[in-house]
Amino acid sequence: MTGMEKRADGRRPEEKRPVSIQTDFVRTAYGSCLIATGNTRVICTASVEEAVPPFLKGKGQGWVTAEYAMLPASTTERKKRDGIKKDGRSVEIQRLIGRSLRQAVDLKALGERTITLDCDVLEADGGTRTASITGAMVALTCAVDRMIREKKLLVSPIVHQVAAISAGIVGDMPCLDLCYTEDSSAQTDMNFVMNENREFIELQGTGEGRAFSNEELTVLMSYGMKGIAELMQAQREALGDRARHIAPKPLLLAATGNEHKLRELQEMFRDYYTLAPMSAAGFYGPIDENASTFAGNAVIKAEAVCAATGLPAIADDSGLCVEVLDGEPGVLSARYAGEHGDDEANNDLLLRRMEGKEDRRASFICALALKFPGKEPYIAEGSCPGTILHKRQGTGGFGYDPLFLYEPMGKTYAEMNEQEKNEISHRARAAREMAKIMAKISREG
Repeated sequence: MTGMEKRADGRRPEEKRPVSIQTDFVRTAYGSCLIATGNTRVICTASVEEAVPPFLKGKGQGWVTAEYAMLPASTTERKKRDGIKKDGRSVEIQRLIGRSLRQAVDLKALGERTITLDCDVLEADGGTRTASITGAMVALTCAVDRMIREKKLLVSPIVHQVAAISAGIVGDMPCLDLCYTEDSSAQTDMNFVMNENREFIELQGTGEGRAFSNEELTVLMSYGMKGIAELMQAQREALGDRARHIAPKPLLLAATGNEHKLRELQEMFRDYYTLAPMSAAGFYGPIDENASTFAGNAVIKAEAVCAATGLPAIADDSGLCVEVLDGEPGVLSARYAGEHGDDEANNDLLLRRMEGKEDRRASFICALALKFPGKEPYIAEGSCPGTILHKRQGTGGFGYDPLFLYEPMGKTYAEMNEQEKNEISHRARAAREMAKIMAKISREG
């Protein structure tokens, strides 16, 4: 093959084979996918065991290991099943898969449990080991997502994204992602395993037919980096929302049981932290919010959660202040009518209190407190001016949202979509101030 000739399947030298990844392929597995790279197809599953190998017992860390097998009909001639003793090639490949995926996981954060990644080749057309690594990363992430949903893990232990691809020199031409016909006649065979930082986890290169030059190696490495970047994009697309578990931001507990507040805070601070509800760390309260200010109550809540869990915490305290009512309902907003969180009763009471009032000016106020163990809390505040209507408008939001008109938009909070509200709300304004504090903390380490 010369540099002017095309490859057997018509691809350019630097072009990888088409890839598809189908997640949740095996319903009984903790995590799974079917990965296809060209005609190579591999089922990857992740199993979780609440134990570790004997050499890790009592050390406070977990283990990630792998097994690899080619099914009998995966090649043109039937391959015998592995017996008790696997063939040397299978052992070499499963060790490679295990080494590679351990680089993706903080084993201490995993806890004393074992994740086993099984990679079974349905059809082999070259690159089975690299496809197995790429698919195993997806299966692993799916398993972590399930462990978090089942509250076996508080936050993802995945610290790196990992993918792998092959390359080689075929007929003196450097090529990416060799199929079987290319691989079987390659002068040089290489495998790249990398993380998202373009760092090498494993680099295997062998001059099968002849030695290769530094210039050829440079070309192969550039092809490999390009191919792995494309595979990582395919992994994330296949995982969808579950991709958030890959190298997540630091954990921050939200001192709230209100799902609406939690979602808003998660959206606002996703660039800095992974927010989890305080219940995820086993804390449910109650917390005595007895301060006379929003900031005071926010600090009380953040300090209570931080002290109980030993983890950083953020708390929100917010409410409605109506001018003609001398600031009512104020810090009592959530329990204005007596019972905490009874939105209908609170709104009904507010409407009764506002009967006959011409001045209907009000503001939503929010205070956020960020507390780290051993440090004084950080506080940020924000407010949004509005008008109290005579009747409810809109079906979204919560609390007093249906009665609070934001005049510049001509909508109540309850008529806004999530994006609109997160642009102008009192919580959004406080969050922007808190984000400045978070950015400074991040810069200072």
